[in-house]
Amino acid sequence: MTATLIKQFDYEALDATGKRTKGRIEASSDGAAATTLRQQGVVPLTLTEAGKGLKKEIQIPGLKSRVKLKDLAVFARQFATMTSSGLSLLRSLAILEEQTGKPALATAIREVRRSVEGGTSLSAAFAKQDRVFPRLMIALVAAGETGGFLDQALDRIATNFEKDAQLRGKIKSALTYPTLVVAFSILMLTGVLIFIVPIFEHMFKQLGNAQLPLPTRILVGTSHQMWWLAPLLIAIGVATTIGVRRKLHDDYAWRLAFDRLKLRLPVFGSLFTKIAISRFSRNMGTLLAVGVPIMQSLDIVGGTTGNAVIAEAMKDVQNAVRDGQAMSTPLGRHTIFPPMVTQMIEVGEETGQMSAMLDKVSDFYDQEVEASTESLTAALEPVMVVLMGGVIGVMVVCLYLPMFSIYQHIQGAGS
Repeated sequence: MTATLIKQFDYEALDATGKRTKGRIEASSDGAAATTLRQQGVVPLTLTEAGKGLKKEIQIPGLKSRVKLKDLAVFARQFATMTSSGLSLLRSLAILEEQTGKPALATAIREVRRSVEGGTSLSAAFAKQDRVFPRLMIALVAAGETGGFLDQALDRIATNFEKDAQLRGKIKSALTYPTLVVAFSILMLTGVLIFIVPIFEHMFKQLGNAQLPLPTRILVGTSHQMWWLAPLLIAIGVATTIGVRRKLHDDYAWRLAFDRLKLRLPVFGSLFTKIAISRFSRNMGTLLAVGVPIMQSLDIVGGTTGNAVIAEAMKDVQNAVRDGQAMSTPLGRHTIFPPMVTQMIEVGEETGQMSAMLDKVSDFYDQEVEASTESLTAALEPVMVVLMGGVIGVMVVCLYLPMFSIYQHIQGAGS
């Protein structure tokens, strides 16, 4: 029987009061050491095997994974559970830092914990890490701190992010099939041009000297130029994508025009509109539910829907509310908001149930988005099949047209 090798580990941990402690512990592995420390009522932050100086977690600059909305939802849900159970902020943050599997999120949580240790409020600490934590989350945490219901605010954040992540998932699933079909068609077309067309060209030269039909000559000429044409098209595509993204980020007027165009697109425009209204309703309802002032809520919502058209509408609503008007009045002047939305908001204003009404609007449009994506997927499937069939058919015709010309040439020579 093999004896278990006992190692020594230097550790840094937080005790029940949130105070940092250091020490050394003996265990068979770093996992066993962490378990022992937790049983002693402390939260391990770092574990280093004595004499080696290598920490349990190694961060490599430039290889941090991007924090997704789903990760933030899980973080907020766990944070809400811990704070409602009576754990201190520092201990909750330390546990969350240790448990998260995303290095970028763990780093952000560590910085938040250190700021809170230094006396900074939780919302201010989140604001310092605004590249990871959205503005909506920061505002909700600030409202929860002020009102003394941080756990409820975190719970609303988690619910908001979970629904938004589900919405994005539905959209991605709807676009997966057409994207794969288009990508496969491009790969197939490239493969035929590079490998198959030269074989047919060689065969045509052996069969006769008749001039190839125009479609076939175009196909053969394209095949000859693929060595520089394919890299050029890829470079143009990448450069265009980067340029458009930078333009959208830096030029607000250009982004506004682009978003207006998106909403007017056939078929897809209706879907983009429903997505924007769903996010507006959910975010606005969440902010109002935790007590964020309406002017601040309108300012935040304008930047969280992902559509500049709604951001412009929020500016108009802010001016109207500042002048003493109801929010539903200026919303009715913007065509992006259907009458049903403005009527629901008006009822919410009259009954004092604005947040509840906005939640219902959001749930309704979530269902509309789901139905629209399913219909869109069902409609795109036959279109994609026809597209692939058309691409294959055109290439087959181009390759076999010379057969008829060569056959007629041979017949003419024989007679």
